[in-house]
Amino acid sequence: MQLHRGQADEYKRRHDELWPELTELLKTTGVEDYSIFLDEETYALFGVLTIENPAALDELPKHPVMQRWWAYMGDIMDANPDNSPVSIPLKEVFYLA
Repeated sequence: MQLHRGQADEYKRRHDELWPELTELLKTTGVEDYSIFLDEETYALFGVLTIENPAALDELPKHPVMQRWWAYMGDIMDANPDNSPVSIPLKEVFYLA
């Protein structure tokens, strides 16, 4: 995902105040661990999460809470026409279990 320049503090503030209903939605979807990392040179955001059933993530865009969150975040990061963040899947090149 791509954060707009100068918005790192705002992005962090919004996530520090993550809505309880969004936290609940993610947990009931099966998200166990979720971290987002910022490359401070490029403003690229990298999300890493653990979920038992990755297909469950396909249901998130249908939820009104998720749609509201995307609309809320759309002014500080690149977004698609439906307000979802523009994201590019990364190719895994190494994994140590």
